[in-house]
Amino acid sequence: MRRSEYEALYGGAAGGGKSEALVMEALRQIRFPHYKGLILRKSYPQLSELVEKSLFYYPKAVPSARYNASEHYWTFPSGAKIIFGSMQRPEDRVRYQGKSYDYVAFDELTHFTWDEYSYMFSRNRANGPGTIGYVRATANPGGVGHGWVKARFITPAPPGTPITESVEARMPDGSVKTFPRSRVFINSTVFDNAALLKNDPDYVARLAMLPPAEKAALLYGDWDSFSGQVFAEWRDDPAGYETRRGTHVIAPFAIPREWSLYRGFDFGYSKPFSVGWYAVDSERRVYRIRELYGCAGAPDVGVRWEPGRIAEEIKAVEASDPNLKGRYIHGIADPSIFDESRGDSVASLMERRGVFSDRGDNTRIAGKMQLHNRLAFDARGEPGFYVFNTCRNFIRTLPALTYSSVDPEDVDTSQEDHAYDECRYVLMAGPIASAVMPKTQARECWALQEETQARGYEWLKL
Repeated sequence: MRRSEYEALYGGAAGGGKSEALVMEALRQIRFPHYKGLILRKSYPQLSELVEKSLFYYPKAVPSARYNASEHYWTFPSGAKIIFGSMQRPEDRVRYQGKSYDYVAFDELTHFTWDEYSYMFSRNRANGPGTIGYVRATANPGGVGHGWVKARFITPAPPGTPITESVEARMPDGSVKTFPRSRVFINSTVFDNAALLKNDPDYVARLAMLPPAEKAALLYGDWDSFSGQVFAEWRDDPAGYETRRGTHVIAPFAIPREWSLYRGFDFGYSKPFSVGWYAVDSERRVYRIRELYGCAGAPDVGVRWEPGRIAEEIKAVEASDPNLKGRYIHGIADPSIFDESRGDSVASLMERRGVFSDRGDNTRIAGKMQLHNRLAFDARGEPGFYVFNTCRNFIRTLPALTYSSVDPEDVDTSQEDHAYDECRYVLMAGPIASAVMPKTQARECWALQEETQARGYEWLKL
């Protein structure tokens, strides 16, 4: 609560007193009559616990404060207000358009999308002299926003270390001004909460009884393991980068000339596009060896490149990368890019620049199971799918994917799933039933496939 950064995320595990901190922090500026604080949850029913905490703490801090139960806000003697709100759907953010709040707080930030969170920067400003605008949030691992929250607060720096960046704005006189911004993650677990442990010593035992993924997240604050994670088998262990055992992420190496090469493509304009290059060895193990990811810097925001430009960038990569240069590469792409119902398709525009792809199989559940099959480790600790540690966007986004609330067998498509999608198209072109095919069968399979490719035919789906 003493942090001076513009943004601060508190939590990471259960029992750290996150909600108390968020509710009490809202009181900091109530002496100013123009002050307005806003505390958000995803839905109004979820606000009940926060409201209950405010009903306990606020009258003790300011006995004359009054709560309006129908409108969900507190009024203080100065005239200051603390409001409880929700943002159940992305379009709900327009309800806050034209309003301003000195303090904006998100409880369980991983339940929100980046667009919802970042939009509220525009609503966060001082309402008068003396107040300051800042943003606070709490979170546990997991949820639809896990990926962008981890990328923004967890990955860049150790807990308690300020993360700084600069943003630019063009001023009326034409000059460009640079503004420094800072944010920080403050880690907490139940072991930091002496009061809770004194009142309920068995709470640690109850957290320890949870399934492994939930235990790791809620007891220890592990951001690499959480409930609802689709690919819970994913492992990124630097100790195995060279041995290629016990990990899916490995160090890059020179791809043998006899291995087959493939390129997956998922188109995006306002959302990121993703291109992944894959190599397949004689045992049908797949290696993601290179990527081209069209992200503008903010989570799930595309660079708005036209298909022709993407094609030129693909050609540039394939002409310069030692593992790709001069090699036959079989392209497989999102089937939607072949749609010509509204004019030239994305596929045809890319073909004019010399980049060709076959239509990918977009059977979602089957494609998801192909990745599960390949992520499985065999008795030697080797999986059927590897990723070079230079493919940072795949490594960042795949383990963050969560299940859909509409279809519990499928990935939530509102997440940053573009690298995963183009990976599916490649895997579905040569599905397997188990983690690793026997060597003799694998050699026969890929010998037939390479003969087919050499003749220029479509890749056989075996």
